[in-house]
Amino acid sequence: MEPESGISTPFPSRNPSPHSWVNLSRNLILACQSLGVVYGDLSTSPLYVYSSTFIGKLENHQNEEAIFGAFSLIFWTLTLIPLLKYVFILLSADDNGEGGTFALYSLLCRHAKFSLLPNQQAADEELSAYKYGPSTQAIGSPFKRFLEKHKRLRTALLVVVLFGASMVIGDGVLTPAISVLSSVSGLQVTEKKLTNGELLLLACVILVGLFALQHFGTHRVAFMFAPIVIIWLVSIFSIGLYNIIRWNPKIVCAVSPYYIIKFFRETGKDGWISLGGVLLSITGTEAMFADLGHFTALSIRLAFAFVIYPCLVVQYMGQAAFLSRNLHSIPNSFYDSIPGPVFWPVFVIATLAAIVGSQAVITATFSIIKQCHALGCFPRVKVVHTSKHIYGQIYIPEINWILMILTLVITIGFQNTTLIGNAYGLACMTVMFITTFLMALVITFVWQKNILLAAMFLLFFWFIEGVYLSAALTKVPQGGWVPLVLSFIFMMVMYIWHYGTRKKYNFDLHNKVSLKWLLGLGPSLGIVRVPGIGLVYSELATGVPAIFSHFVTNLPAFHKVLVFVCVKSVPVPYVSPEERFLIGRICPRPYRMYRCIVRYGYKDIQRDDGDFENQLIQSIAEFIQMEAGEPQFCSSESSSYDGRMAVISTRSIQSSSSLVVTEIDDCSASNSIQSSKSLTLQSLRSAYDDENPQVRRCHVRFQLPKSPGMDISVREELMDLIQAKEAGVAYIMGHSYVKARRTSSFLKKLVIDMGYSFLRKNCRGPAVALNIPHINLIEVGMIYYV
Repeated sequence: MEPESGISTPFPSRNPSPHSWVNLSRNLILACQSLGVVYGDLSTSPLYVYSSTFIGKLENHQNEEAIFGAFSLIFWTLTLIPLLKYVFILLSADDNGEGGTFALYSLLCRHAKFSLLPNQQAADEELSAYKYGPSTQAIGSPFKRFLEKHKRLRTALLVVVLFGASMVIGDGVLTPAISVLSSVSGLQVTEKKLTNGELLLLACVILVGLFALQHFGTHRVAFMFAPIVIIWLVSIFSIGLYNIIRWNPKIVCAVSPYYIIKFFRETGKDGWISLGGVLLSITGTEAMFADLGHFTALSIRLAFAFVIYPCLVVQYMGQAAFLSRNLHSIPNSFYDSIPGPVFWPVFVIATLAAIVGSQAVITATFSIIKQCHALGCFPRVKVVHTSKHIYGQIYIPEINWILMILTLVITIGFQNTTLIGNAYGLACMTVMFITTFLMALVITFVWQKNILLAAMFLLFFWFIEGVYLSAALTKVPQGGWVPLVLSFIFMMVMYIWHYGTRKKYNFDLHNKVSLKWLLGLGPSLGIVRVPGIGLVYSELATGVPAIFSHFVTNLPAFHKVLVFVCVKSVPVPYVSPEERFLIGRICPRPYRMYRCIVRYGYKDIQRDDGDFENQLIQSIAEFIQMEAGEPQFCSSESSSYDGRMAVISTRSIQSSSSLVVTEIDDCSASNSIQSSKSLTLQSLRSAYDDENPQVRRCHVRFQLPKSPGMDISVREELMDLIQAKEAGVAYIMGHSYVKARRTSSFLKKLVIDMGYSFLRKNCRGPAVALNIPHINLIEVGMIYYV
């Protein structure tokens, strides 16, 4: 796994030398690790594929030819979708090493104006991660302009992405249910068979234990994952090879697609409906792309092509060989095909492998929720980062218990892997269908390939996946409705939150404080300027929010230094710490009013490390000196103070520091740190990056450097900044109540007054989500009529 460094490692160097032995050995190690994280779900599919395929419409076609045809379908499905589409094509469409539906969407948002995030352009300025690939003005330009022009099409694209995310959340509910229930079903083929009630109770106990252990974090047991899956793969490969030799070696001929033609010729419409069971052989394939950020594309390719693919093919071939001679064993095809002496060891490892596969999908669900929140499409939830060294290892308590309850309801309600499989197959195939569509857009807009090539890709894979999806849709009455209902619920939550958030933002946008009004008040703002720094949090990336005028109207006093802070999520996975802050000035120098845009990627970790204030002060000080020394950084619009800000990224600062920092040790836990020492700003940052909690508890004091050539006005402004920091920092946030206007429609009142208000009351507050110290927090109550 890639280690974390500080807040994030924006663009890890994954391939120091593509052809070196060091790189190859590193990728081989990552390939072994990926077996336990990426392939747990895909490798456990043999537990239920054949039984789900032949139980139902194909009960009248249970013969050797049908078995051969089913295996041929499974073989070519594994070859065309996981191997060809994902391994050879999709893994190349990474977003700075990250994969998944949101990675494709972020690529599209960067290469075309598809994003619906408010005021995104101001937050994206000078972000080096956006310098990706060739110019996007040549090929496909008319089509791109057409999509950019129509907001409804961009909204539809976001809805499609969120629908895919909702289906992935549905996978997080269905995967543990079908995997655990299938693995423990082996107890029904033993001499002392368990009743259905006892089997269900055992499955529920395992599921409760699985979700109860989530708060420990995947990393605590990750070292067990890869060995379990490796033993499982060796077991199914050996059993499959044994069954081929023992029962029917002619099954090898079924790799020919001719047997698929014979299968449909014999089964007709019943064979088409049975595809809903065949597609279960590729469930979990999406994890290869979604978990790309944990590994490398080469490591995932090596693991699938040389381990997973041959093991699954031999296992499915062996099961088909066994079933062709034992048709009565179709309901329990996997466990019946296991030789007696090794039954119990295989049963134990199958149960463990099912738990591993479920664990990976649950963790992926947590990541999807976090990314939805970064897009402004999910309420704020508590995100616990369970590992300091492994990306993506997060735990969301509220979502965990919701998933557990839903999984138990599904398991107890259906009590049948076939019905759960119908729901599971529909969810997985829908995600693949959406991924194919997004990938076609990436081929056109990001890779700059001919639109005909993108159309060929889309039509070829949509034809294959469309056939499977149509078969899965026929199973809607037999359990397939579950992912649709779950997706509808999560989509409603996402839509209501996104709609309410945008309406609230638009209210702020149209009720900004006039800059002429501020300039008319003068540097004192017509109020008492008390010592200290006031950090005013707002969603606005430009302008002064209405909360400011509301505050000074009711309490005519404000801090000597004002900083309007806007925290933005940008459509890249990680933002470099050197590019985290964008600083600008709102009014002329005597006003001491600044703006700071703090940018995070959709996979960045916002840690409560206590260093935010110091980094902010440092960035403002560097901006002040840069503005004085290099006025060309300020645009003409900013010089006239018409409300636009001069944004300067701190990454362009040279190694020299604007301030000298004195570190004061008040940490009683350690005597190893000197009580007072002078550091340069860069060395202080390095100390914080060492993740030493003793250093984090220490206070710092800023001092002006001894520079006789410094401009007097700059020195005075820096001194005011230092004195304000010494006086204390206060965080001002709006405590808003959002209500629909009286003239609004009934539907809008229902969405805003009931839906959005309910979500706001029951989600985490913005102060908690932003790690704002409660003791320094000032909340200003406001009513938003949207």
